[in-house]
Amino acid sequence: MSKYLGSTLLFLCLGLLFQTVDAQVLVKRQLTKMGSLFDITVVARDSIQADQHIQDAANEIERIENLISEWRPHTQIAQVNQYAGIRPVQVDKEVFELTRRAIYYSQLTDGAFDISIAALDKVWVFDGSMEQLPSDDAIRNSVQYVGYQYIVLDSVNSTIFLEKKGMKIGFGSIGKGYAADKGRELLRSLGIQGGIVNASGDLSAWGTQPDRQPWKVGVRNPFKPHKMIKVLKLGYGSVATSGSYEKFAELHGKRYAHIINPITGWPSTGLTSVTVYGTSAEFANFLSTSIMVLGNKKGKKLLKKFPDYKAIIVKDK
Repeated sequence: MSKYLGSTLLFLCLGLLFQTVDAQVLVKRQLTKMGSLFDITVVARDSIQADQHIQDAANEIERIENLISEWRPHTQIAQVNQYAGIRPVQVDKEVFELTRRAIYYSQLTDGAFDISIAALDKVWVFDGSMEQLPSDDAIRNSVQYVGYQYIVLDSVNSTIFLEKKGMKIGFGSIGKGYAADKGRELLRSLGIQGGIVNASGDLSAWGTQPDRQPWKVGVRNPFKPHKMIKVLKLGYGSVATSGSYEKFAELHGKRYAHIINPITGWPSTGLTSVTVYGTSAEFANFLSTSIMVLGNKKGKKLLKKFPDYKAIIVKDK
């Protein structure tokens, strides 16, 4: 999802940044990881403990980034991409299993979700610098390197092999959700009874606020940023949002959103935002991205397969 959506579509209703109730403190810190802003909130017995465990979570997120970032040349995923079409690359079990789940998500959606869409990163640019549409030939040429069917896993040797030279895989679609889940898992194991790991809108929560109230997450209306569509009350739960209305290229009077259909190579259309909530931020992020690509009808059909997850879908005007 766009790194800008977290602050726009999801609003964490915490009230005070630091508060004390029943000898507990709530402490929130903001830091930059994985190219995005992370907000980590914990409920602890004192601010010293809170600060230490927030740093523990930050270290965990950094560890994950050093495994799966496609932009850092030393990571295992960067090496997988470097040796595409040449040879398999051995990876940690954690990276292998994340890739295996991503392929499963592709199978569930008939390719509407596909981590090999990273090969399209030079065709569409959404930083304001695009002045003309990519040519049909450029899009056709780029799509030839996309296809989860060409990601070969060897569970015996724990290797990943991209069969086509020029292929790339990347976890921009689920990586921050995965990091939020892992941050929550770590903090719970350290005895933190409540908190939120918020990766720019892909967030995982557990426990309660110090006053025993559930965490409240407001989902903003993308067309009316000062209004809420819904306020979610979370205990052990996660939320992820994918949207098309902030990170885009505007060419010849038409807006092209940053969420690309892996099959066609063209930006998805029809939906402005999809917010999914359930237990896992990684899975919610997979669903929100997939629904954006599939569209309203097919997206709802996919969602029905997972009754523990709900979605708030906003159509284009």
